[in-house]
Order: sequence, then C-alpha cells, then structure tokens
Amino acid sequence: MTVSEALKERKSTRAFLPKAVPQALIEEVLEDAKYAPSGVNMQPWHVCVVSGEKKHTLEQKVIEAFESGHKGVMDYAYYPSTWEEPYKSRRKETGLLMYSMLGIAKEDKQRQMEQWKLNYRAFDAPVVLYFFIDARLEKGSYLDYGMFLQSIMLSATEKGLATCPQAALAEFPSIVKEELAIEANKLLLCGIAMGYEGKEALINSYRTPRIALHEFTTFYH
Repeated sequence: MTVSEALKERKSTRAFLPKAVPQALIEEVLEDAKYAPSGVNMQPWHVCVVSGEKKHTLEQKVIEAFESGHKGVMDYAYYPSTWEEPYKSRRKETGLLMYSMLGIAKEDKQRQMEQWKLNYRAFDAPVVLYFFIDARLEKGSYLDYGMFLQSIMLSATEKGLATCPQAALAEFPSIVKEELAIEANKLLLCGIAMGYEGKEALINSYRTPRIALHEFTTFYH
C-alpha cells in the first residue's frame, strides 16, 4: 500500500469486530509513528494503550458521569466557542449526513443521545489509545502531535487495522487521568479507537465530503 492509498483508505471507523488486536501489532504501529517530526525533536507524545477490563471500567465511569448530567470539560478548547462560516455549515452537514444515513430523525433526541454515547465506548473497538501532552508546551507541540496522530492512523491502515480519532474521549479528562494514574501536569488531547473494521456495519459506509483543491490552495508564481 502506498502513502497515497493509505491516505484515501483511512476513515473514521465507527463499528468494530470483537477481535483482539495483538500487542505486537500495536507496538509496530507506534514504532512507525515515532518517526513523525517534531520541533527540535521534542517528541511531545505520551500514549496510554487501553484494552480489556481496564477499557471497560474506564468507559463505564465516563458513561455514568455523562448519564448523571455531568458535563465534561476538556483540558483545552478543541472547537471554537462561536461557530462561523464556512465551519458552521460543514459541521452541520457532517452531522446531518450521518444521522440521515442511520435513519435517525432530527427530532429523535433519544436515538441521537444513544448514538453519541457510543463515542464513550470508542464504538466498541477492542483498543483505545489515549494521548497526553505536557501542559507547559505550546502550540507548536500540538502541530507536532497532529503529525504523530496521522502517522499512527496511516501505519494502522497499512497493517489492516481500522481507527477513529476522537475528541469525545477527552471530554472527561479527570476520570481518565485518575483511572490511568496520569500526572496532573499532563493534558488529555484525544483518543483513537483501534481494531478491525466491521465491514457489514452501515455506519462504516459513511463518508464525509472534502472541499476541492482550489478552495483551499493558492499558487504564486
């Protein structure tokens, strides 16, 4: 598989097979990703790989907090506080496309809620990778981290694994950090669900559109 093929093949998978991922394979993915670039070679990543009983315990605590009405607060602002165009329309289109494909009506708040809760179970993937960063670092290290995360997903794709990057897995950082015994000076950035794709699942046929090249690129000569 070429890099170009992996970039186009990768997608956010939201239904996984109940099939364990060998630790050796996860290690191969992370060994590949560690070659991602970072400013002055800071390598700001700290990864926690969670599966089995620990994953079940952690996700149950998060779901209980969510169902009790506790609103999770991320360690940093992932999304803007006010949505402006064109991002507002893109966000709305993405949600409508998914709910329409699943047959979830706009008025059906209960089914929307149940679908959202699947985020906290990492869509039942057998493995979740949680990513932490030193709170003292600046925006440049967040850029570095993005390249590291993409490297993980591309390597996983090449190796036949499916992934889903999830900001939702960072909505209850205090619970995650307590359960995984993470230091207070670390920020929880996000998680990645990892496993084998359930190819028959309708949700995995969902694709988000991409804007045309000319809409985001300007050439100067």
